[in-house]
Amino acid sequence: MESTPKKAPRSKFPALLVVALALVALVFVIWRVDSAPSTNDAYASADTIDVVPEVSGRIVELAVTDNQAVKQGDLLFRIDPRPYEANLAKAEASLAALDKQIMLTQRSVDAQQFGADSVNATVEKARAAAKQATDTLRRTEPLLKEGFVSAEDVDRARTAQRAAEADLNAVLLQAQSAASAVSGVDALVAQRAAVEADIALTKLHLEMATVRAPFDGRVISLKTSVGQFASTMRPIFTLIDTRHWYVIANFRETDLKNIRSGTPATIRLMSDSGKTFEGKVDSIGYGVLPDDGAWCWAACRKFLALLTGSALPSVFRSKSWSINLTRKCSASALRQSLILSRNNERAQLPAITGGQAAGVLS
Repeated sequence: MESTPKKAPRSKFPALLVVALALVALVFVIWRVDSAPSTNDAYASADTIDVVPEVSGRIVELAVTDNQAVKQGDLLFRIDPRPYEANLAKAEASLAALDKQIMLTQRSVDAQQFGADSVNATVEKARAAAKQATDTLRRTEPLLKEGFVSAEDVDRARTAQRAAEADLNAVLLQAQSAASAVSGVDALVAQRAAVEADIALTKLHLEMATVRAPFDGRVISLKTSVGQFASTMRPIFTLIDTRHWYVIANFRETDLKNIRSGTPATIRLMSDSGKTFEGKVDSIGYGVLPDDGAWCWAACRKFLALLTGSALPSVFRSKSWSINLTRKCSASALRQSLILSRNNERAQLPAITGGQAAGVLS
């Protein structure tokens, strides 16, 4: 009777190896997620300014269109300069007329000043004569009672004293007239300074009638055209500062233990996951977001502010990003998340990940 050979027992080592590798992979994934969290609930933002005219007038030239990129110094729009040119011409004419008036007055002053020395000498001479006449009268009057002088002598002394006083008063008036002429020139010179200030202000207004881009950016919310009357401090459109972009990401509070200011981050666009931007965590915002009904994210998420190390591309609304935080060195300072409260145009992005940040736009 033939015996059937027994099959060798199958080794359990391969199965155990597979299980062990799976456990190692699971532990690695858990460690990776814990040490380098990610999220796609993020927002890319840039600073914006409202472009407002500093002078009023009708727009005669509009050099940009909505969503147009501009460079620093590019012409944005021009307000009708004719009223300001007319004001400048009027102020300059006033200055020219005032200069002529000052010149004529100065000639008169110079003429009076030329005789100032003689006037002063005449004043001293008249004052001395008046004093002498007064002294003579004072000495003569007592002698009349003694009979040493006649009444006629006293009358002549009194007349001489009065004449000397009159001459002194006339010379003093002449001196005062010369001083008044000098004061008149000083007033005209002060008036000239005021006219020069008006001219400088009018030139500034004329310069403000031409509005140029203060930095590289993109025009948005343009809802005006040539012919529209622009009022002072009323926005014409908004200009996005495209030189600097930053990302604000939302993480669960439990993911923040490995995230702090200075943590390197990578931002990846969802529409082009192969392209990444390097950045660094700037700050973690205080407070939590309101309940939005999304699993355990309710009331336990905090803000995480990120800024890319290089300029992000133009980002429109309703775009998705993914940001991963990994342990990798990177430079570039990031903006504080409180910037959310500013009047910023931002693109909406859902997802971010801790240690280095990666963002994704779709």
